[in-house]
Amino acid sequence: MFGLARVLSRSRLPWFSPEFLNLTNYSYQLESLVQQFSSSGNGIASSPSLSIWRRKKEMGKEGLIVAKELKRLQLNQVRLDRFIQTRVSRLLKSDLVAVLAEFQRQDQVFLCMKLYDVVRKEIWYRPDMFFYRDMLMMLARNRRVDEVKQVWEDLKREEVLFDQHTFGDIVRAFLDNGLPTEAMAIYEEMRQSPDPPLSLPYRVMLKGLIPYPELREKVKTDFVELFPDMIVYDPPEELFEDKHCRTESEED
Repeated sequence: MFGLARVLSRSRLPWFSPEFLNLTNYSYQLESLVQQFSSSGNGIASSPSLSIWRRKKEMGKEGLIVAKELKRLQLNQVRLDRFIQTRVSRLLKSDLVAVLAEFQRQDQVFLCMKLYDVVRKEIWYRPDMFFYRDMLMMLARNRRVDEVKQVWEDLKREEVLFDQHTFGDIVRAFLDNGLPTEAMAIYEEMRQSPDPPLSLPYRVMLKGLIPYPELREKVKTDFVELFPDMIVYDPPEELFEDKHCRTESEED
């Protein structure tokens, strides 16, 4: 409060004038916000702007019941849709987010896509990079190309932008799960991003590209052009051959 007192004492405005009262009100609000931020202990963690998709997801009792019932009804389309309309749409935001996260962890692709549609219709929904990242990672693990295309079209329509690190992680996830074509399509999107390129995401992708020498050479060329002072580590040729043979056997 001493800072507020100094500001007011140095003011040359007449006491109780409209201008002085406005200054007093503004100063009190500013100091209150500073105290609230300082007392939180962690300004970023407690900020309401922190993405709900990055917070710890704890499922309540209602969420547990709904998750169990969704898994039971997933083979009955009519009853499932009715349950989603009557029960899932009434879940608290925290429960709905937690149920979706749990289904993503379990690789329940069908139910994840159902809840994906529910979330995007909620009044509180806002396009979010982490929401789409989690969906794409789960779909990559399960090699669901058609669903990937749908989700990607949605995020482009909503003008969601990934940062460079997230782009690198997504590309690597697709490479690790044997989807090089989709990975390189996302890489091209990354190259067109307005964010300045970073070296670390490129190194993450280059490591994932070891089973695909031709694609790796293309990304390596881009890396050298973007970061001419940096060195690219090339693994032994035997490792390339071993990884390539392993990839072909998995495709067979």
